[in-house]
Amino acid sequence: MSALIFVVCAYLIGSVSFAVLMSKAFGLADPRSYGSGNPGATNVLRSGKKAAAALTLLGDAAKGWLAVFLAIRFAPHDAQGLMIVALVAIAVFLGHVFPVFLEFKGGKGVATALGVLLALSGWIGLLVIGTWLLVAVVFRYSSLAALIAAIAAPIYAMLFQLRPELVLATAIMSMLLIWRHKSNIQNLMTGKESKIGSKKAESQPE
Repeated sequence: MSALIFVVCAYLIGSVSFAVLMSKAFGLADPRSYGSGNPGATNVLRSGKKAAAALTLLGDAAKGWLAVFLAIRFAPHDAQGLMIVALVAIAVFLGHVFPVFLEFKGGKGVATALGVLLALSGWIGLLVIGTWLLVAVVFRYSSLAALIAAIAAPIYAMLFQLRPELVLATAIMSMLLIWRHKSNIQNLMTGKESKIGSKKAESQPE
């Protein structure tokens, strides 16, 4: 029963969309109405409001971190508790991707996954951030940076010898991230993917 409570709470935390909240706070259009239509930090950046995009990024990462931190702090410190932490990591991520408050149409989950990783291991989170930044600075594609970071995350988790349940949770998030970026992969291959900071209202998903 306690596991179900943790998982449901994590999912609801993940369902809170900071892209929508920050857009309302800054008087911007709903991020689902322009650009990629994706309620995430990259699409909010297309509005030209860097502060709104930055706060969206921080908020989405913070909710991932918070859900996992609470599970680590309050779940039993045994095998069952470890499984709860792994399930919470997946649940908060799924909440962002399929939010109940937005008719199950959410963002890609990059920032939320990062928050989850920072809660599981600060070093792994920092390595993923470094990987994302390196690719983003060199190639200026947010989606490409996210894909490379997603591939690297479970590898880092194994190198840092996280428990198998947590490595599996990381791998599941990574696979879902890659799946959510399937249209981006096609756009990257055809040269149609928009670069970081583009304000053009592309029809392709970011």
